[in-house]
Amino acid sequence: MIYVALFRGINVGGKNILPMNELRTAMESLGARGVQTYIQSGNAVFVSDEDDAGIWSKRIREAIRRAHGFEPQVMVLPLPELEQAIADNPFPEGQSDPKTLHLGFLLEPATATKLDKLDALKSASERYQMTDKVFYLHAPDGIGKSKLAVGAEKTIGVPMTMRNWNTVQKIRELA
Repeated sequence: MIYVALFRGINVGGKNILPMNELRTAMESLGARGVQTYIQSGNAVFVSDEDDAGIWSKRIREAIRRAHGFEPQVMVLPLPELEQAIADNPFPEGQSDPKTLHLGFLLEPATATKLDKLDALKSASERYQMTDKVFYLHAPDGIGKSKLAVGAEKTIGVPMTMRNWNTVQKIRELA
């Protein structure tokens, strides 16, 4: 099976440094095959006969903790789940400017999300939509000053790792 691993909180602001060549080596030592990475923020594609993505998440976190002294969140999903998230994009107009369209992959399904609180965070130009596994955000004015982008995870109440449309497409191409 082809898997996608999305790392959260590595190589950001000089903290939790993890060179991608070391990540590839660590994943290969765990039995991952054909490991490829995309940009330093932590995106990997690999092949495994293991059919439980959660086991891979745990293995990778533990290997990084042992070797580097920190344990990042790692979301591992089968390639069909990434492809479904792409297909379900509710904001196709955002694809023409991929830095304005973001997918927040949820570590687990959100429960009892306070949509009114999300609405209070968004600017007039922003739009969002949630599924059980993905928080879609279209921010035409940019994400840098978006209160919704900053506050969504806390409001949703589930750990999330965000990727822009361009990055999601590049990960799919790697796979």
